[in-house]
Amino acid sequence: MRFKKRLTVESGLRQMEIAPLIDCVFLLLVFFMLTSSFVVVPGINVKLPKAVTSESIERRTLTVVISSEDIVYLQGKPVSISDLENYMRKIKADSVFIKADKDASLGVVVKVWDVCKKLGIGKIGIATTYQD
Repeated sequence: MRFKKRLTVESGLRQMEIAPLIDCVFLLLVFFMLTSSFVVVPGINVKLPKAVTSESIERRTLTVVISSEDIVYLQGKPVSISDLENYMRKIKADSVFIKADKDASLGVVVKVWDVCKKLGIGKIGIATTYQD
């Protein structure tokens, strides 16, 4: 018994299969999303108050941060008001930049301001965000 040979020649693809391509793209997307490391900026979360008449300061020697819980931070480390005076005396700063949360009590800000004035620091700035 002899079989007849049927040869058919296809020229090109009649239809491109796109489903496997989409699967590969989604797998790559999920892979890169899961393996990428998100950059977390270390620091103290402070919501600055808004001011209409604010100006930018180019040079800051020392930054004091006051959180909404009235915790005072000097160079990223929590300090008390009495320790703040000792540290600032050691650093011998000529200008201070105060970043106080808008919910921080005014008394703590005034205490930090008084410490700066007591040490003879003449340039004291308070951080705000510009409001149009």
